[in-house]
Amino acid sequence: MFGNFIKKVFSGENPELKHQQEVQEAIKAKQKAKPKAKVKPKAKVIEKEPLTDKEKATLKHEPWVDVIGFKVNPSNIRNGFFEIDWNDHWIEKLKQEGYGFDGDPEEEIVGRWYRDICTNAAAAEGIDISDQDFGFLNVNRSGN
Repeated sequence: MFGNFIKKVFSGENPELKHQQEVQEAIKAKQKAKPKAKVKPKAKVIEKEPLTDKEKATLKHEPWVDVIGFKVNPSNIRNGFFEIDWNDHWIEKLKQEGYGFDGDPEEEIVGRWYRDICTNAAAAEGIDISDQDFGFLNVNRSGN
């Protein structure tokens, strides 16, 4: 027995070292046999731009109109134009109020309403513009 121990020590055979190696090999074999968990790639986060007031109203089927801008003719400050945007529900509302009929171009319907607004604003200030020439009124829908 003592002879076997001496033999193992001098032969380079270390039972404790051999045991540690066997344990490590068993762990490695177990890890190889174990299926690896699949890692799902992270989904890309797409940030949406917030809805505009027009988009919100359109989704709710509500009429919407807005003055986007105003320009003045520098050579004649009595002339200028408003840039107006609206949704289809606004046109339907104007038709219901008598500003247009099916088949009328949207720009004409909005133009009738706009003239009425201008006339009412002048009347509120005590100005009679019934005999005034409005001149050219160019109404274009901004956006879509």
